[in-house]
Amino acid sequence: MKKVAVFYYTQSGQALNIAKNICQSIELAGNEVVYKEIVPERSFPYLWSRDNFFEVFPETRLGIPPYGIEEMDLSDVQDADLVMVAGQSWYLSPSLPIQSFFISWQVKDYLKGRNVIFVNGCRNMWLMTVRKVRKYIFEAGANLVGHIVLQDKAANLVSVVTIVRWLFYGKKEASGIWPRAGVSEKDVREASRFGDVILTALEANDYSKLQERLMDKEAVRYKPGVVYVEKVGHRIFDIWARFIRARGEYEDEKRAFRRNLFFLYVFFVLYIVSPFGMLVFYLTYPIRLFFVGKQKRKACYELGWNAYEKVQ
Repeated sequence: MKKVAVFYYTQSGQALNIAKNICQSIELAGNEVVYKEIVPERSFPYLWSRDNFFEVFPETRLGIPPYGIEEMDLSDVQDADLVMVAGQSWYLSPSLPIQSFFISWQVKDYLKGRNVIFVNGCRNMWLMTVRKVRKYIFEAGANLVGHIVLQDKAANLVSVVTIVRWLFYGKKEASGIWPRAGVSEKDVREASRFGDVILTALEANDYSKLQERLMDKEAVRYKPGVVYVEKVGHRIFDIWARFIRARGEYEDEKRAFRRNLFFLYVFFVLYIVSPFGMLVFYLTYPIRLFFVGKQKRKACYELGWNAYEKVQ
């Protein structure tokens, strides 16, 4: 019998549901799966307010969690054969509790020498998150052997509205013209297909081809237009994060004005600038085809993926 340790952070339950569906076939095969919740020293609000939501931006983007996580009892997973971490992206980065998890000395000591799979239930932008996660795992002396992304498949600007309705007002289900927020129930349920692939690697204790096999099951979808917006946004977010942080640390009222400026900027860019940027991107797409392929190869190389042609 093998053992899998699953560490997860969730507010709505989505990340845990995804992890449980992935691990179904692993448990059905007689293996043990131990779920360990990542609990921040101070909980983040859910439902969110606008001020709370934008207050966490600078620290998330700059990788400076304002506080850590509660100490974990790891005695029951010391003999785990595989580690899975399930979480989400905030502001094109791992969420603050996920970052706090990876920089915890207790967690670093535990992860050293272990094989890790990262599962991200996100809106639609994941590249910068997995880059940071891969860096954290490398610094812990562990190996990132698999990465799975489940995304909200609504159009970019539509999903902005639905995620706000969900996180601010608790309205997750479809209503009127708006589709259901978050990863679809169908995609969460069908995440079990990844468990079959992981089970094979787990039983053979061979993870060398795991990411390639996961990609056969569409574990990652590479959307050039979205990745283009994400890379530009990530650079601009860095400037804004430093600008806000220069006025004060987390929850310092001195930075409230700059935080509110960022709020206005985000919605201006999303609904005024972004549509034109995407239009220009796709109008020039034939010219960009070579560069899209080149960027795709670069992303695969940076993330340690060998199977470029399998990235959907």
